[in-house]
Amino acid sequence: MAEPRARDRYFDLLRVVAIIRVSVFHMFPYALLELAFPSMGVMFALAGSLMAGSLARSATPRVLYGRVRRLLPAYWVLAAIVVPVMLLEGWDDRPALWRMLAWIVPFTDPPYNALGEQAGEVLWYLVTYFWLVLLSPLMLWLYRRARPAAILLPLALLVFHHSDLLMYAPCWILGFAHRDGSLRRVPAWLVTLLAVGCVGGGLAYAHVTSTTLPDTFIPYAVYQLGFVLVLLRGRPSVPASRWVSLVNARAVTIYLWNNVAIALCFPVGDVFEAWRLGQAGYALIALALLANAVLLFGWVEDVAARRRPRFLPWPSFQSDRLAHALR
Repeated sequence: MAEPRARDRYFDLLRVVAIIRVSVFHMFPYALLELAFPSMGVMFALAGSLMAGSLARSATPRVLYGRVRRLLPAYWVLAAIVVPVMLLEGWDDRPALWRMLAWIVPFTDPPYNALGEQAGEVLWYLVTYFWLVLLSPLMLWLYRRARPAAILLPLALLVFHHSDLLMYAPCWILGFAHRDGSLRRVPAWLVTLLAVGCVGGGLAYAHVTSTTLPDTFIPYAVYQLGFVLVLLRGRPSVPASRWVSLVNARAVTIYLWNNVAIALCFPVGDVFEAWRLGQAGYALIALALLANAVLLFGWVEDVAARRRPRFLPWPSFQSDRLAHALR
């Protein structure tokens, strides 16, 4: 019998920190938050590591289908609500039908009007994730033949074309290096030196050019790599946490709906006089709205993962105890 694979609690914790930071940034858009913890680079690095592991275990078509299958149902729920609302509101400059198909498969940024802006402006992540998944077999092939060059190639291409795909591909490929153990074999002093160089170089560029670092492409991509190098190189022991497991089980739903909850918290908060508590009052309303969205729509992620749908996926950790006992 195959040994059950215990979850990587460290990865789960990093993903939760990244999701929380993204949500907080949407409510309080201070550039310092993006510098303190570059969530998107971390999430793409984690996904790249998991993708490499899946490709090593299963046939490529099955892996690609499985990754896309886990992504799309929660996306379709959002589309089933947002698109009719935009159409009913009146969409004078409605785009061509082929572009509307992006609300079914995120091959490009889906179109939206002013009413759907809060839902649509975060979907670049799904588009980038979608293409990185599809390109993973090619990137993994390249990585196995030219490891450092494979990580640096997207940065070089960024000079000629600015895109989210090229910006986050280095983090994704660095996830490959984590998965096959190459990163672990690099001396800690060298990883630290590279990380300090990446972070320091990004900050120096922002200082010299008087620009906001997260608004740049190449410097911020390099800056993120510094964080990812350190976070993936380390492997601390992380105790099991039900809250961490809960957030991971609903990560896609939280990401898709957090901006909508923030947009709605102001009109809803005014009804409940949230202004009496200042910005914190509206933040609490946003959190309540997001919690309701997770309860209403989160079960779709269970269906996508072929798990039994649950209203609240509070974990028991029984499977992890079994896996630990069989070691």
